[in-house]
Amino acid sequence: MLFFNTMILGTLISISSMSWLTAWIGLEINLLSLMPLMKSHNNSNSAEAAMKYFIIQAMASAMLLFSVIIFTNSKTNSIEVSTISSILISSAILLKLGAAPFHFWFPEVMSGMDWKMAYILMTWQKIAPMILLTYTTMVPMFLSVIIIFSSMISGLQGLNQTCLRKILAYSSINHVSWMISALLVSTTTWMYYFITYCIINLNIILIFKKFNIFFISQLSKLFNFNKKLKFFFMLNFLSLGGLPPFLGFFPKWLTVNQMIFNKFYTLMMMLIIFTLIILYMYMRLTFSSFTMNTEESLTKMFKINSFIQFFINFSSLMSLIIVIVSTKFI
Repeated sequence: MLFFNTMILGTLISISSMSWLTAWIGLEINLLSLMPLMKSHNNSNSAEAAMKYFIIQAMASAMLLFSVIIFTNSKTNSIEVSTISSILISSAILLKLGAAPFHFWFPEVMSGMDWKMAYILMTWQKIAPMILLTYTTMVPMFLSVIIIFSSMISGLQGLNQTCLRKILAYSSINHVSWMISALLVSTTTWMYYFITYCIINLNIILIFKKFNIFFISQLSKLFNFNKKLKFFFMLNFLSLGGLPPFLGFFPKWLTVNQMIFNKFYTLMMMLIIFTLIILYMYMRLTFSSFTMNTEESLTKMFKINSFIQFFINFSSLMSLIIVIVSTKFI
């Protein structure tokens, strides 16, 4: 409980700080609090994953501090110096985020974590770097290259994975590219995107955690006997891919709208095209369960075992339709 609270405190210090030094201190508190949480006695890979995470984050922190010192000590406030320091600071933050081409550590660390820690890595750990990234958007061209790399590499590398944690890690890298795009145009759009991403991920990870599933091969055993769960699992993955009429489509819709409004036409087009690759990855997961034979009768589907799980899934999947319908009538 202590480490969990200090982890939250570290992030809050970072996002509310007035200087880069305080932001760096917040990131360090956050990192040092996360290390004890990562160590799990049930999982032998957690120590290795925690070590990898620590080394990369310490390297990124050192790089961030180094960039900030260069920036503050430079005598001339020329555009060249501020541009270089902006790129250096952005690179350090992107390394912390796990955006491509600084993504190499993220799937490896994810594959050694349990589901609870994997969820924290994919969601909470992105808040502080993302907010800090809003202060360094002086070079949109650099961030545009990162966005394209993230969406392309995550799609291509995610295709041949069988470990579900790695699949969700590459999915997270793809969503990071969308979040950075949202940050370029509007912090509010990023906030909507991030909250929606957290909700959808929570639904998926709750299923995996409850049934202790880590690989694609384990899915068939589960879905053969549980039609309701299979149904929600598929719809949540399609929602994560951003297909209408699910909730996951809403933040992407907002981001596309804002980016076109701000004249990022080429970037938006490339981002949408490369996102189709990762959508194929989601479809591969869900279509295998679409076409599987099932041992369960249809009548059983209507007996709701866990009302809370059913309600959370239903509300998150159908909220886009509910919002559109209600605003239409209002």
